[in-house]
Amino acid sequence: MSLPLHPQAAHTLLRLSLGLMWIAHALLKVLVFTLPGTAQFFDAHGLPGMLAYPVVAAELAGGAAIVLGWHARLASLLLLPILGGALLVHLPNGWVFSASGGGWEYPLFLAVASLVHILAGDGQAALRAETA
Repeated sequence: MSLPLHPQAAHTLLRLSLGLMWIAHALLKVLVFTLPGTAQFFDAHGLPGMLAYPVVAAELAGGAAIVLGWHARLASLLLLPILGGALLVHLPNGWVFSASGGGWEYPLFLAVASLVHILAGDGQAALRAETA
């Protein structure tokens, strides 16, 4: 059985889900951990606590840009360093993100999904689609 291919629809679904994940991840830091709590987490892992604020802002703005398809591939690219930092912080905790302190599976998956978005393009219904 051969299923029809719909690459533009697939790219759109990836873009929307990726952007929503970035927004959800930022809101987790704001609504659950709180910004001061996130800053304390950064401090505890050797990062400047004040870095939490621009990180959350970048995740929210980048996630919104990705969902809207407004310079979305560039947003995915610019968010990759945040994932690099997250991988370094969570690497010692093991693979599964539900491990104590959070493992590295989620940041790695988000990084790979971001790379796929950068390489594949925005799909349909993007405000300003960037072609590969």
